[in-house]
Amino acid sequence: MCLAVPAEVVELLEDGLALIEIGGVRKEVSLMLVDGVEAGDFVLVHAGFAIEKVDPEEARKTLEILEEYARLDEA
Repeated sequence: MCLAVPAEVVELLEDGLALIEIGGVRKEVSLMLVDGVEAGDFVLVHAGFAIEKVDPEEARKTLEILEEYARLDEA
């Protein structure tokens, strides 16, 4: 099973890379599969690649649900 998670683009880097943030963790990902990404956009990330731009509100809702699941798992 594959899973892509939404992440906010924090900064555009050189060579088609971006710095993204998910749950306070920052990571470099490739933007080679998505055009027109800017800092502040939300993208779906899978295996180190941004694969699609997503609506910011939908991304935030999804992240909230994932955080809720993580809290339930800890209980």
